[in-house]
Amino acid sequence: MEKRRYVQYGCGLSAPKEWINFDASPTLKIQKMPILGSLIKPKLNVVFPSNVKYGDIIKGLPIAHNSCDGVYCSHTLEHLALNEFRAALNNTFDILKEGGIFRCIVPDLEWAAREYVNGLNEKSENASFDFMELTLLGFKQRPKGLRGLIKSFFGNSNHLWMWDQYSLAAELRKAGFKIIRNCSFNDSQDEMFKLVEEKGRFNKAVAIECVK
Repeated sequence: MEKRRYVQYGCGLSAPKEWINFDASPTLKIQKMPILGSLIKPKLNVVFPSNVKYGDIIKGLPIAHNSCDGVYCSHTLEHLALNEFRAALNNTFDILKEGGIFRCIVPDLEWAAREYVNGLNEKSENASFDFMELTLLGFKQRPKGLRGLIKSFFGNSNHLWMWDQYSLAAELRKAGFKIIRNCSFNDSQDEMFKLVEEKGRFNKAVAIECVK
């Protein structure tokens, strides 16, 4: 019997051995360098598990076409510019088998917008500040100097494009996915997803399951 294959990208430190786990963090790339990695690893704030592979879903992962039974990403797609996001969806679709499941989670722009409007209704002078902090769309200070630029590049923490349930579903549909539905923690019929999902990541978020 053919072994079932599951891929997670943007995995961070969550890397169950039953999944093939990828992350595109520059920190991971340095950590994987044979000599430099061993020298700099003790100084890194984050050390990735040894089974995390470096891979960029925008450029395409080293995974065969039509080979995955499931793909998962959590709080990753919002860090991509719109053109990168669309490339990521196309590459995700490409590696899935027919009938394969894709589950993704992103912060909910609708929730943040409603919080902003509630603040406006209360005439809160902090409404706009709270919105920018909730969405991670702004910078309190422009990175300056080499150190600031390096920190900004390696951090990659700001959001570049936000989504609500309707716009995300529409983009998934355009990429070719079907049976698109809002999902919740551990509600997939494929129990392999229970190994990668964390309940807290579904809070104030849009979570969607779809099928190739």
